[in-house]
Amino acid sequence: MRPTTQTCRSLALAALLALPLATPATAAADDANAAPAKLTDQQLIASALSAAPAGVRHGAGVMAVDDKGAMRTLRESKNGFMCMPDAPTTPGPDPMCMDKASMDFIHAMLTKTAPPTGKVGLMYMLAGGTDASNTDPYAAKPSATNHWIKTGPHLMIAGADAAFYDAYPKDADPDTSRPYVMWAGTPYQHLMVPVK
Repeated sequence: MRPTTQTCRSLALAALLALPLATPATAAADDANAAPAKLTDQQLIASALSAAPAGVRHGAGVMAVDDKGAMRTLRESKNGFMCMPDAPTTPGPDPMCMDKASMDFIHAMLTKTAPPTGKVGLMYMLAGGTDASNTDPYAAKPSATNHWIKTGPHLMIAGADAAFYDAYPKDADPDTSRPYVMWAGTPYQHLMVPVK
């Protein structure tokens, strides 16, 4: 699968918004304000592929953000999954692998448009996930009202019919050790399924 220009633009926007769709880097241990270390393409690929199970990793493509904020393909997809490495601007490990339906779902969220209907997507974040608001898709930091949660390794199911999500907890402050609905009641609700 060759990503479209629109998909690349969407993923680049996600990187700029510091969602778990950006590039990896490591900060200097002694200086929290140090510039991220520049990683090789092989390190970026390894980071990105750590998000998915072995069967998906084998044929997944990899995209990363370059120094100018543009997306570049490091590896073409052979199975419909595209992976992105860990984001340097987020506190935890958050590489992600997603199928085409999930990329369309993320694009809709980033552009604040309605997600496509009839397209269920699967996303993997098996290396972990950056903490986020469970109620506000656009929250950038914790507040007294946005129900910030900690997420660990998980997979996500997005784009299902609303009735699908009714079978799972939609609490603002969920037990993140069990499946739960994130961003419940918004067009971008999706099922979070912890794997560890």
